[in-house]
Amino acid sequence: CSSLAIGTTNGYRLFSLSSVEQLDQVHESNEIPDVYIVERLFSSSLVVVVSHAKPQQMNVYHFKKGTEICNYSYSSKILSIRLNRQRLLVCLEESIYIHNIKDMKLLKTILDTPPNTTGLCALSINHANSYLAYPGSATSGEIVLYDGNTLKTACTIPAHDGPLAALAFNSIGSKLASASEKGTVIRVFSIPGGQKLYEFRRGMKRYVNISSLVFSMDSQFLCASSNTETVHIFKLEHLTDSRPEEPPTWSGYMGKMFQAATNYLPAQVSGMMSQDRAFATVRLNISGQRNICALSTIQKLPRLLVTTSDGHLYIYNLDPQDGGECVLIKNHSLLGSGKMEENKENDLQPPVPQSYAATVARQSTVPSTSTMPGYSEDGGALRGEVIPEHEFATGPVCLDDENEFPPVSI
Repeated sequence: CSSLAIGTTNGYRLFSLSSVEQLDQVHESNEIPDVYIVERLFSSSLVVVVSHAKPQQMNVYHFKKGTEICNYSYSSKILSIRLNRQRLLVCLEESIYIHNIKDMKLLKTILDTPPNTTGLCALSINHANSYLAYPGSATSGEIVLYDGNTLKTACTIPAHDGPLAALAFNSIGSKLASASEKGTVIRVFSIPGGQKLYEFRRGMKRYVNISSLVFSMDSQFLCASSNTETVHIFKLEHLTDSRPEEPPTWSGYMGKMFQAATNYLPAQVSGMMSQDRAFATVRLNISGQRNICALSTIQKLPRLLVTTSDGHLYIYNLDPQDGGECVLIKNHSLLGSGKMEENKENDLQPPVPQSYAATVARQSTVPSTSTMPGYSEDGGALRGEVIPEHEFATGPVCLDDENEFPPVSI
């Protein structure tokens, strides 16, 4: 969540997300047209690109040197690519290829997977486990959990009744979130055991297509966006009966009545009523467009980032204590010169109460060092730990010296 990669009809662009006010373009390439997949390995110089011109070919580049590391061709169209410091996955409609990222050698081919027309799969960014999750059925919501290090299936999880639409690991690979094509319920499971930990209801009024599911780096929040105008952020906490007594209000009284009623209802109904609602929400200015979200820390504050398919990046403040409606603070254009685009709608918004969101909505424009809380190569997500962004380029794959990759010819 410290950088953004976009594919365009002309090539691809990479941006740094170290500042709210300014969007820094790290790299732009116009060598390959019609790029529909571009994946960057953390903040390193390695990028993987696939274009509509050659949809069966994966190209791996060192963009700072302007050199191609290698390329691979497959039997059908590449639908998605995932990578961490240990593994690189190539997902086709009915097979998944697992490469060793150190030398790009093919380690394993998972053949005859159920038809996966969207290339849905997830890979833990923590290379210590390198868990892979993909649909185990085209008609039900079964998840196959595969260990990318031992190259063996870990377990299968009966997550949903209907086909899967979204999968996401947390930063250390200890939790897996999923949503079905209905898009009404989001579930979180423990990894590698597969026990259900949380269940969140996104809404009951209509089915939606969830396009993005992502944890915060500290695993405290889970964000879900869809083809509707609303983005939901859920807080991963177990509510207990030790909470302080609520003041005697009508809504509080009704809440207790509903809670008591669940003891007499069928299990399915009571489960639905006790599910947690969204901790925070965002109402986008657009609807019906595909978008991708990220929960990140920029200039020492939690932010929600929403990138839409029309080429805009929206940055919101997230109140980690009280949640509620997130405040839009910046709108950047990704297809222009890379410079920021002022969000004129901010001036039209009604006055915001003096809450956390209001006090940080207009932060100083002085850029700070980009840091990411929570992720380290060995310890994973540690609450309160802050790792400088430049350290993400170190580890098993070194991309800053001449000997980073042995010669590879495919």
